[in-house]
Parts: sequence; C-alpha cells; structure tokens
Amino acid sequence: MEKNKKGIGLTSQIFIALILGVVFGYIFPTYGQALKPVGDTFIRMIKMIVVPLIFSSLIMGIAGTGDFKKLGRLGAKAIIWFEVATTLALFVGLAVANLFQPGAGVAIATGTDVSSAAAAATKTIDMTQMLVNIVPTNVVDAMGRGDMLQIILFSTFFGVAAASLGEKGKPVVTLAISVAEIMFKFTWYVMKLAPIGVFALIAFTVGKFGLGMLIPLAKLIGSLYFALVLFITLLLACASVIIRMNFFQLLRAIKEPILIAFSTASSEAALPIAMEKLEKFGVPKHIVTFVLPTGYTFNLDGSTLYSALAVIFIAQVYHIDFPLSTQMLMLVTLMMSTKGIAAVPGASLIVIAGTAAAFGLPVEGIGIILGVDRILDMARTACNLIGNCVAAVVVARWENELPDEVLQIAYSKNYDD
Repeated sequence: MEKNKKGIGLTSQIFIALILGVVFGYIFPTYGQALKPVGDTFIRMIKMIVVPLIFSSLIMGIAGTGDFKKLGRLGAKAIIWFEVATTLALFVGLAVANLFQPGAGVAIATGTDVSSAAAAATKTIDMTQMLVNIVPTNVVDAMGRGDMLQIILFSTFFGVAAASLGEKGKPVVTLAISVAEIMFKFTWYVMKLAPIGVFALIAFTVGKFGLGMLIPLAKLIGSLYFALVLFITLLLACASVIIRMNFFQLLRAIKEPILIAFSTASSEAALPIAMEKLEKFGVPKHIVTFVLPTGYTFNLDGSTLYSALAVIFIAQVYHIDFPLSTQMLMLVTLMMSTKGIAAVPGASLIVIAGTAAAFGLPVEGIGIILGVDRILDMARTACNLIGNCVAAVVVARWENELPDEVLQIAYSKNYDD
C-alpha cells in the first residue's frame, strides 16, 4: 500500500474516522443511521475484489512452485497451527468466563428478542456434509457466493495443472499474474475510501443501538475484550518462542487491516490489504494466498473464543450449575463445531445455540447478547485477522521461506521509506 507522503497517513485517517463516527452517531443518531448505505457500499466494493484476487494470486503462487507435495506440506503445517491456536482460544475463553463471571447479576429482560435464537436452535452444522461441500459442483457459483474454501480447492488444482503443462500453461499463468497485480492496484484505489466507509459504518452502529446499550452488558464486553487481548498476547508469545521472531514488527505492519477489520466487523473487508501487507512484510505470495483464506475457514480464533465465553455466560445469567467437567466436554464439542463454519450465515449464533441446547442451557439466552453483538463482533473479527496473519508468518518460518535477513529488509521497506 502506497503511503501518503503529505498529510495524515491512511491508518491515522481510519482511526480518526472511527472516533468521529462514534461522536456523530451519538449526537445525531438519525443521521448516523441514514449513513448505512454508504458503509454498505464500501463493504461491497471490498468484497468484489476478494474472489478475483484470491483466484489469480493462488494460481500465480502455485504455478511458481509447481510442487504439489509442497502444497500438501503447507496445508499440514497450517492445520497443525490452526488447531493449536483455536485450542488456546477456547481455554482462554473458558478461563476468563470463570474468572470474571460476566453473566452474574445480568437481569433477564422480558422483551428479549428470541426470534434469532429460536431460528438458530433449529439449525445444525453437519460436519460430513461440510466436508463434501468443500468440492464445488460449479466454480462460477462458488465464486458468486464467495465460498472461499471451494475457490481455494479449485484454484489449487487449476494452478497445479497449469504448472504441469509447462510452456502451454504459461499464458494462463501470465494472465493470472497480471490480474493479481491489477487487483492489488484496485485495492489501493478502494482503500482511499476506507475512512469514509469506516465513519459511516460506526456512525450507523452507534446511531442505531446507542452507547446506552453497553451499560447492562459492560461486563460481558469487557470480559471478551480482555480475553481477546490475553489470547493474542499468549499466541504471539508462543509463536515467538517457537520460531524465534519479534511479532511486534508484524503488528505494526498489519495495523491498517486490523483497524479495517475492527471498524467494519468484516473479515473480507480486511483480507486484500492484509495479503498485501504480509507480502511486503516478506511472507511469500504462495503462502499468503493459501494460508490466509484457508484460515478464515478453519482458524477463527476470535469467534471460537467468543463461542466458549458466550455459552458459559448464558449458564451464569440463568444461574445454572455448569461444572468444570461439563465445561471441558463443551470445549471438545466447540473444537469440532467451530471448524469450517465461516461460510455458514450466522455461524457463531448457530454454534452457540447448538452448544447451549446440547448442554441443556436456555437457547433464548442468545437474545440477551444480540443488542451488543456488533460491538463484540468488531473485536472478534480483528482477532480472527491477527490470528491468521500470525499463522501465515509461522508457516513461512517453518518452511524456511522467511529468514531473518528477509524480515530485516521487509521491515526497512515498510517503515524507513
């Protein structure tokens, strides 16, 4: 991402827009709500970039290696790290929920909206069918729906086939390279509008729900934010010990996509700029384009942590005894049910409702959370992004494709220009 040599940088512009959006939405709630179409337009502009960018970048990266064995190794290492990260997230969520007791003392509102909770309770996530659905029957349909896992699978086979053809496949690979470069430039144009989009989205959120909604559930919000910060700290500490790297450099490099993810509560909105920042950081393109989209399906650390905390919160609200042995069984359930849920609409709601119902907890407890879910969603989306960026760096280091000297050069380019 090019830097603004004069005036305020893009990161500062986004942060200022975030603050101004809160103030505007609070003072002028009606006008704040009227800005929703502006925010939605920005999100749609970002989403139209994602599919062609992932498709072209993955083909370019795979054709550059042409090594299917290497892709298998990358996938195995990524899945191992995803499992480590999501397990840590579940335990942090469990520990914080028991320590701070966010549900204790929360009054059950008689007007609680239970319609969404009831709808979620009727749905289940069939893991076998989910595995089958990884294979697209129509790749155009998969692209239209933005099903990342199906797009990744098709792009992987397409890239390997193109690389195996040698000279015959070169025109397609060259086209993919050109498309990827164009999409990155496209991203740069769209990101110029990020402060406007962020301002509109935050103004709408505050205008519609108001800051008063935070007071009754302040303990839940504080607990989740604390848990996410604690999790990120532990995750970075573990990664630093394993691969001997200072991850504060990474956090500085991805500060823009973190702000985008937080303010829009949309993983897709932050994905293109996160990919670009990771490449500038020194992570090879084929690792970025493989690990990051896959992580958004299998490595939703923030959402996983939130699921564990929310289920225990419901038990506390209704004063239901939920012993540690049952909580550990709940963690095992969540370990399985939170994998591959990104493509399911309202995935977190469905997982929480299903888990609550399975352990005899009132599913309508979800209705209590719905009023502040947007505030919670912002934090867990940012955490999902950080977790996947860390995963990409860890896999690159394991593959010996991100040596210290590359990091030093990338760091110098990012911050000394």
